[in-house]
Amino acid sequence: MSYVTPATLDRKTDEWLQTILPYNQHDWLIEPDNAVLLVIDCQNFFVSEPKPKGAPILPRIQTLIDAFRDAARPVIFTRHMHKADGSDLGLIGKWWSENIIENTPESEIHPALDVRPGDIVIRKNVYSAFQGTNLEEILRAFNITDIVIAGVMTNLCCETTARDAFCRNFRVFFPADATGTSSEDLHLATLMNIGFGFGPVLRTRDVVDRLRLGGKTIPIP
Repeated sequence: MSYVTPATLDRKTDEWLQTILPYNQHDWLIEPDNAVLLVIDCQNFFVSEPKPKGAPILPRIQTLIDAFRDAARPVIFTRHMHKADGSDLGLIGKWWSENIIENTPESEIHPALDVRPGDIVIRKNVYSAFQGTNLEEILRAFNITDIVIAGVMTNLCCETTARDAFCRNFRVFFPADATGTSSEDLHLATLMNIGFGFGPVLRTRDVVDRLRLGGKTIPIP
C-alpha cells in the first residue's frame, strides 16, 4: 500500500472523494440500530511486512471497531484461508501463486486490531464473504440492513463482498480511508464502482459521527 501513509491518508481521501464525486450517487445515512461493521481479511498475510497492503489504514479500522462497540453494534471479522492440502483452493489457487494456509501466522488477524472472544469471525475461501458461509443468516438474525465494509483488498474481497451484499438487499457503506489494496489505481477504480452502483463511499469520521452516542468523542487517528 505504497500509495498512502498515515500522514497522507486524509489528504489522499479528500482527493479520492473529489475524483469520484460524479459517481458517488447517494448520500444515504447509516441507521445505527441496524448497522454492522464487517472487517475484511485484515490478516498478517496482507497487512504485515514485507507486503503491508493495509498497514496505513489499520488505525482507521480500529477507530471503526471502537465506534461500533461504543454503539453496542456488532463487529464481524473475516479470515481468508485454505486447507493445507489445497483441496479448497479452486480457481484462486490457479490464479494466485501465493495463498493463505490455515493454522499459519499469515492467516491470523493482525494484532493491531482488537478482536475479542465474543466477536464473530467468518472463515472464507473466495472473494465474497457471503459465498459458502453463514454470514447472511447471521446478519438476518441481527436484523441488519446496513453494512459498513472495511479492510483489504479494496478491489477484490471488499468490492466483491460489497456487490454481493447489495444484491442481497443490504445497504453498503464503504469508507475510502478504511479500505486498502496494492495500488492507488485499483483503489480508486473500486471507489468509483461502489459509489456508482452499490453504496455511498465516505470517510471513517462520517461513520463515527453517525454512530457517536451521548456526545462521546471518538478520536480519528
